[in-house]
Amino acid sequence: MTQVWIILAAIFIASVLNILLKRFDIPTAIGYILTGVFVANFLNLSVHNSEILEYVAEVGIVLLMFTIGLEFSFRELKVMRREVFGYGLLQVFVSGLFFALAATAFGLAPKSAIIVGFALALSSTAIVLKILNETGDIHSSYGRKALGILLFQDIAVIPLLLMIEIFTKDVSLITLLAQTFFNMALFFALLLFLGKFVIDRFLRYAITTKNQEIFLLAVFFVIFLSAELSHFFGFSYSLGAFFAGMLLAESHYKYQVEADLAPFRDLLLGIFFFTVGNRIDLALIAHNLVTILGLVIAVMALKALIIYIILARFEQKRTAFKTALALAQIGEFALALFVLAMQNRLLTDTQVQILSSTVILSMILTPFILKQLKHLADRFFTEPVRELALSSTGFSSHVIVCGYGPLGKDICKDLKQRGFEYVIIEHDILLYEEGVRDGEPIFFGNAAQRSVLESLDLKNACAVVITFHNLEKIRLVTHSVLDLAPHAHIVARVRDEKEAKVLADLNIKSLVITTQTLSQAMIRELFYCTL
Repeated sequence: MTQVWIILAAIFIASVLNILLKRFDIPTAIGYILTGVFVANFLNLSVHNSEILEYVAEVGIVLLMFTIGLEFSFRELKVMRREVFGYGLLQVFVSGLFFALAATAFGLAPKSAIIVGFALALSSTAIVLKILNETGDIHSSYGRKALGILLFQDIAVIPLLLMIEIFTKDVSLITLLAQTFFNMALFFALLLFLGKFVIDRFLRYAITTKNQEIFLLAVFFVIFLSAELSHFFGFSYSLGAFFAGMLLAESHYKYQVEADLAPFRDLLLGIFFFTVGNRIDLALIAHNLVTILGLVIAVMALKALIIYIILARFEQKRTAFKTALALAQIGEFALALFVLAMQNRLLTDTQVQILSSTVILSMILTPFILKQLKHLADRFFTEPVRELALSSTGFSSHVIVCGYGPLGKDICKDLKQRGFEYVIIEHDILLYEEGVRDGEPIFFGNAAQRSVLESLDLKNACAVVITFHNLEKIRLVTHSVLDLAPHAHIVARVRDEKEAKVLADLNIKSLVITTQTLSQAMIRELFYCTL
């Protein structure tokens, strides 16, 4: 079988598997991993030594870390400081230390045991938050606790990456730490300088072209520049990407950048997961099946127990129970840590395969566990406990105004006078900057992109107002809104009855016809003048 046919077969298998797994709410990462397993074990193709594929897979991790940095909001940390720095810190430290001691007891070297222990302490941000967002449980009491702990786990990935580098350099720990902190300070200072005087201006020039391709190209340049600078100072590419994300986290470009990068990130991460699956030897797994199943049960049970004990002292036991089960799995980034540890000779290939298989099985079980959370909680906690939905750290009961042109400005002015909460999406850089100068809650982004609408809490919005009158744009935005919130109240405008008929197939609750409204206003003025 030629390389081209193998690639085509892999793409086809991944597509079919993910279509089937999606019916059971199993994440696409599992489909990519299983594709890698199939290609390696049944098509007899191993990509262990493919430098190009490994490099592309690493780009996927770089983009993942960039988007994690992009979501690192200091405003959210301030609101959720107890969940993040209280429960999150305790969970990572206690779980990581416990699993590290257990790994040492089973014969791993101390350095390797520390990496394995803290990697097992991580949960799957991608799977848990995706499902909680889809079910609406992200705003429940246990959903907020899970979000806070996951946020700290994302932060904890950075020292874990540094730890691998520290463990693999043959110098004294004190010297290495001093050199590391010096290089880190120098790298961070340089990145802040570039962010303030170069990157922001560079992105602004890219936006003024009004070409999404150029803007995306500029974003990729920023990511890879930061990653390469990080590598130059002796750190991982991922660390640089994380700090680059932090630079843009507080900017109004954030949502548009995240929306544009999401497809590339997910596809490249798919290649990473494929390479992970491609390393799995089914014969070796079959030989160690009892060990792997024992690890899955032991790690998930002990991890859930630790989280429950930490939370039960301060929260309702039912909430602690649901949070513990939701975070019992091992996260996808543990796979990356295991591979990095193997590349730095902290773990053997056999150990990585056993640990990776444990992670994969725990991820496969997660969607089924999350679906049964309420039933499991009812079984163990029969007392009638009602969990109150907590308000989002973002927007709620707000109006999303699409466009900051003359009509958009008038609508925002009226909403402000009436005391309504609103947020504006604008894709024109000049209008966006005008909104910033006016002190409006405006974000740069394309209102037709679902991820942008999700970031602005569309499901909690009371209405969406489309202020532009381009029929194609209205249709695109309406489709995106209704896909995410089928019962959303949409208000849009058209010039005349003819345009209204063109949009008649859309579920637009309030379609304002400009000519009718204008004629009615003119008649009223005429009537008042003749009195």
